[in-house]
Amino acid sequence: MSNALSIRQATPQDIHQIRQFILELAIYEKAEHEVEASEADLHNTLFGDKATAHCVICENDGAPIGFAVYFFNYSTWQGKNGLYLEDLYVSQQSRGLGAGKALLQHLANIAVTSNCGRFEWSVLDWNTPAIDFYESLGAKAKSEWLGYRMDGETLVNFAKTGQ
Repeated sequence: MSNALSIRQATPQDIHQIRQFILELAIYEKAEHEVEASEADLHNTLFGDKATAHCVICENDGAPIGFAVYFFNYSTWQGKNGLYLEDLYVSQQSRGLGAGKALLQHLANIAVTSNCGRFEWSVLDWNTPAIDFYESLGAKAKSEWLGYRMDGETLVNFAKTGQ
C-alpha cells in the first residue's frame, strides 16, 4: 500500500462525495437509473440518530478516491455479529494503487476488533475483475446460498396484506 493512501471514517461533510461515489458505482454496474438515495437520505442513514450503517473514505494524498459502506449483521449459529460490506468503490483513475485491498483490510480489522465471526459481501456474477480480486485475497464464493430480495411495491404490499 502506498504511504499516500489513508482510510478514515466518513463525516457528514463527505455526503456529496459519498453520493458521487454511489453514482459512479451505479454507472459501472449499469444501474445508474436505480439510484434513489438523496444526500438527505444518506445523511440520515449514515449519520442520523438511528443510523446503523457506517462509511469509510479512502484518500490518496488527502483526496477522496474511494469508499466503503458497511453494517453489522448477526449469526445465530455463531452467536456473534458479522460485518457486511454493502458497497466498495474506487474511482476508475485510482485503481491499481492498492485502495481496494486497503479498504478490505481496514474493514477486516474492524470485524476482528469487533469480535465478528465473519466478513461478507456480494458481487455481481458478471464482475470478473472483482471476483478475481476477491479470490486472490482468499475470499470464497458462497455457492450454497441464494440471495433473495423484496423491495418497492412488493415489500409494501406484503407488509400490509401478506401477499
